Amino acid sequence: MIPVLLILIPLLTGLVSFFIKNDKAVKTWSVLSSVITLLIAFTAVFNCYPGQLSYDAAWLPTLGSRFALMTDGMGKMLCLLTAVSFPLIFAAIFKNNYKQSSGFYGLMLLSQAGLMGVFTAADALVFYFFWELALIPVYFLCSIWGGEKRIAVTFKFFIYTFLGSLLMLVGILFLYFHTNDHSFALKSFYHIHLSGKQENFIFWLFFIAFAIKMPIFPFHTWQPDAYEQSPTATTMVMSGIMVKMGIFAVVRWLLPVFPNASVQFANIIIILSVIGMIYASLIAIRQDDIKRLIAYSSIAHIGLMCAAIFTQNKTGLEGVMIQMFNHGINVLGLWIVADVIEQKLGTRKFIDLGGLAQKAPVLAILLVVMSLANIALPLTNAFIGEFLMFNGLFQYNIWIAAAAGISIILAAVYTLNMIQKVLYGNTVAATENAVEISGNIQLVLVILAITVIVLGVYPQPMIDLTKDTVNAILVNH
Repeated sequence: MIPVLLILIPLLTGLVSFFIKNDKAVKTWSVLSSVITLLIAFTAVFNCYPGQLSYDAAWLPTLGSRFALMTDGMGKMLCLLTAVSFPLIFAAIFKNNYKQSSGFYGLMLLSQAGLMGVFTAADALVFYFFWELALIPVYFLCSIWGGEKRIAVTFKFFIYTFLGSLLMLVGILFLYFHTNDHSFALKSFYHIHLSGKQENFIFWLFFIAFAIKMPIFPFHTWQPDAYEQSPTATTMVMSGIMVKMGIFAVVRWLLPVFPNASVQFANIIIILSVIGMIYASLIAIRQDDIKRLIAYSSIAHIGLMCAAIFTQNKTGLEGVMIQMFNHGINVLGLWIVADVIEQKLGTRKFIDLGGLAQKAPVLAILLVVMSLANIALPLTNAFIGEFLMFNGLFQYNIWIAAAAGISIILAAVYTLNMIQKVLYGNTVAATENAVEISGNIQLVLVILAITVIVLGVYPQPMIDLTKDTVNAILVNH
């Protein structure tokens, strides 16, 4: 029942949130819901129930679909990331005011339920249902609570993701009709035998859907605008957790179902991913807005994960597994700092900032920690993941690894440039009267900073948690 509870609690509490009209009450309710979900996730992860957790019940028997859920090590890890992120997000935005706050928090919790469903689904129709459940609340969050250009940006986001979902649905139905037992079960999909042309064609239907969600070059153009215009809490969910839907789906559905096509097209996808890493990093250097810089930085990091997956060697895959969690932690910290700066100073532009370390030294220290983690400095959590992924790329092709390595230098350039322009130098009009961050935000950032250091010094638990997934991929190839 653990996988069911991970979905059911945010789903039910999210629906109840729509009827809570008191602003403080709905905030407290959302925090309580997310904390309960976190406790259940801890129960699942920390070996109270070792091995896979599963649930199977009748759902649509005439279609051959069952409400089947399961969590291997990768699923547990991503459920933990989701469960950890939401209470931290709610705590960080607790003092922010949103119009129709009951709708805002209700949609956030429904999105959490959808994410949990994606990471636990063992049936293709269930997977597709939760894929949409995770995305639909985000459309409304962006279009109602977003910035001035939110309608145009949300429409673009909708077109991209709707097209991806439609391609995936066509692929799912095609595979369903080619199963021996006319079933949507994950295991049935694993045993499908397609001709070479069929496998290649359906592979691209799925990959494009997942590539849009990650996103990777050239399917990335919706992302920076969406991250910039969305309310920052929603951006935290999209950047920290939702991009992992695409990476997770490649590992869970794409590689095992299309083993030959995954090998055949690996070189193309890795090269596209590396191009995206360098391209996004170069654009990040030119940004003068904190949110857009973080958005392009995220494209570069996801590109590395995608490239490492398709090396299909143990080192690269181990790096991807732990980096999915670590990237979520790091980018969450950066988005919280971006939100604090925007809320307190009314600007995100570098030209309007400077000298913030003089007025808010604690914020400055925490921003530096999260920023150094973002560039994978040794002893931060991202170091071991990036080291393993680059090692995997090196084993695959030394020249591709060398090209990808350029992004390390570029990441240092744009990250240190951001730190210098925001924190140091003389204070300006916007920062002259800045004050230190408040208790709840400080606590959230300290928790994230401690996580960065602890997982940087001792990442072995994450490697152990996901080794079953890595081994299963390698056995199938």
